[in-house]
Amino acid sequence: MSNKFMTRAIELSIKSVNSGTGPFGAVIVKDNQIISEGFNTVTLTNDPTSHAEIVAIRIACKSLDNFSLEGCDLYTTCEPCPMCLSAIYWARVSKIYYANTRDDAKKIDFSDALIYEELSKTIKERIIPMNQMMRDEASKAFDLWDKKKDKVKY
Repeated sequence: MSNKFMTRAIELSIKSVNSGTGPFGAVIVKDNQIISEGFNTVTLTNDPTSHAEIVAIRIACKSLDNFSLEGCDLYTTCEPCPMCLSAIYWARVSKIYYANTRDDAKKIDFSDALIYEELSKTIKERIIPMNQMMRDEASKAFDLWDKKKDKVKY
């Protein structure tokens, strides 16, 4: 744990606000060195997935030429939202350090409570309708993957 890495994430969050987008910043650290930085660019890029953590993960993976960030720590200015937390798990980040909480974010109109609520519901109970279709046809790709000898598991 290092204050200098969280300080840098906070600097990025302020840069984000001054750039006209949300107050979030993140850095990814490996071997006590920052390997990537990110800040929220959602409204700058019209990309709802470009949260600070996602931006930092994308840059870190490119920098390391690997989809796994095992051995890396993430410093982020806010408790990760469900999307970012999922990406963090998929990327295998080793540890998360955060500053503000989701309740702090809610107070400034960045609430992810609805998403947490939706995730706990069954598919049929969710606000956005989900309809399964063409499972048999789609399962062909799954069967090919399952039988593939040289697959890279992730």
